[in-house]
Amino acid sequence: MLKGTMKKLLGVAAAAAMTLAMATVGHAEETIELNVAYMPNYASLWSVLTGIDQGFFAEEGLEIKLWEFADGPSEIAAMEGGSIDIAYIGHGAHKLCINGQATIFAPSSVHSTDKIIVLPSSEVTSVDDIANLKGKKVAYNAGSSSETALNGALAAAGLTMDDIEAYEMDATNMVAAMSSGSVDACTAWNPYSNQIMQNCEGALELEFATDSVNLSSWICLPSYAEENRDILLRFSRALYKAMAYSSQEDNWDYAVGLYATQCAKDKEACMVETGDATWFSADDVKNGIADGTMQDYYQRQQQMFINSGDVEAEVPLENYVLFDLMTEALGE
Repeated sequence: MLKGTMKKLLGVAAAAAMTLAMATVGHAEETIELNVAYMPNYASLWSVLTGIDQGFFAEEGLEIKLWEFADGPSEIAAMEGGSIDIAYIGHGAHKLCINGQATIFAPSSVHSTDKIIVLPSSEVTSVDDIANLKGKKVAYNAGSSSETALNGALAAAGLTMDDIEAYEMDATNMVAAMSSGSVDACTAWNPYSNQIMQNCEGALELEFATDSVNLSSWICLPSYAEENRDILLRFSRALYKAMAYSSQEDNWDYAVGLYATQCAKDKEACMVETGDATWFSADDVKNGIADGTMQDYYQRQQQMFINSGDVEAEVPLENYVLFDLMTEALGE
């Protein structure tokens, strides 16, 4: 009797083990397709393309479908419309995260300077005479890092938007506006800034320091973060592996090659974009969270938006930056 009972118990255990094994295999084979928004520049693509090419996302059961956008606000609008799951944003769109429209789940890069491109008609020849922009026509892209950079340049010269003829336009249109001389200056980002410098005779790209840091990050909607934490963890684990690889200067040539192919650009011309920022490695993020550097970056960024009036009052970082998810994805 006891012998028969033991046989039955062993049989049940074996069946349970087989069911668990089948379920585990089934889960491993399950592939989730993610619609990911990017902008056609190195800053947006350096890590995600590495993750795709190296198979890091595939290892996590993720299939990445890339969709090109002109700027961060457009990406967030697409997420709100349901066509995009995850997106890369530059500095300017972070104010939308602070104001509750999106959640940051991974940092990408940082730089502490901004740039403005001026034509001879601007009468600006160096950062010391940006005040000459008073009364001039200046193009910018609202809600993006372009607007942030313009505000920074004007503030450094003791000016405001009211002191210039400001023309809001898409970044692609800035190239045409600068080339035709319709405007005297603009604040653009690569690849558009590089195109302007190549197309406009006498154009100068002036770099100026800011009191804050300019960050780029990976984001999703707050509701997506609440409902899909596991997917974000899987995406982040793959992303950090890619960042660990392509943040190394020895591998920039490889990463630029992927970017040039994706955007059908000349690889050598694209190499200049590697100097646009400091590209975070996985260790940079992990150590930065541990010693408070990352938190300080986002806090200083928020303060800049408060100072500019884009954010009304201070918002707790944990309201829109998932440091706990970053730590979990990076491991112990």
